[in-house]
Amino acid sequence: MNEQEIREIVQQVLTRSGPVPMDSTIPVEASARHVHLTAQAVEALFGPGATLEPVRELSQPGEFLSDKRVRILTPKGELSGVAVLGPVRSAIQAELSLTDARVLGIQVPVNLSGDLTGAADVYLMGTAGLLEAKGCAIAARAHIHMTQGDALRLGVRHGQVVKVRVHSRRPVVFEQVPVRVSDKFALAMHIDFDEANACCLEPGCRGEIIL
Repeated sequence: MNEQEIREIVQQVLTRSGPVPMDSTIPVEASARHVHLTAQAVEALFGPGATLEPVRELSQPGEFLSDKRVRILTPKGELSGVAVLGPVRSAIQAELSLTDARVLGIQVPVNLSGDLTGAADVYLMGTAGLLEAKGCAIAARAHIHMTQGDALRLGVRHGQVVKVRVHSRRPVVFEQVPVRVSDKFALAMHIDFDEANACCLEPGCRGEIIL
């Protein structure tokens, strides 16, 4: 093997192992346990006329952390100080990690947000009342939000299921990650805290879609 051949091999290795271009990666965000409420549920939990007031905008346009917190209760356990996200929705939904579900002593399906098929029953407690929330608790499936422009650039389509390699101190490849495309979205992959801990997620970590 001559010197030129060695240089070519070294260059190929460096190319494969070098930094991934930023325009081909996506930000990865950890989503803590939270609940979405209907307008009726907000009043039942916090009193007549109560509304969700924004405290901080979230990465997805139009969504915000509200000023309200609830306790999630079951006969076997509870979680306190759970964030309520806004705006209000058409159905109550509690998004938990599987660790949270174990604390509550319930079995929850791993579903995309909005899919309440097989969701577990819990009780929600606010400052003004207790609400039985049947069929509302799920573990949110990891997913990617993106615009049509992002989808074209990354070579994917709405509903496609991909693998994502998270570049972190403990790199992990997530499989079966659905792509959700809408011009109302901002580019981000969402994972729960169990998944974030598994890959040592830190601020600024990014993921690479593997087709």
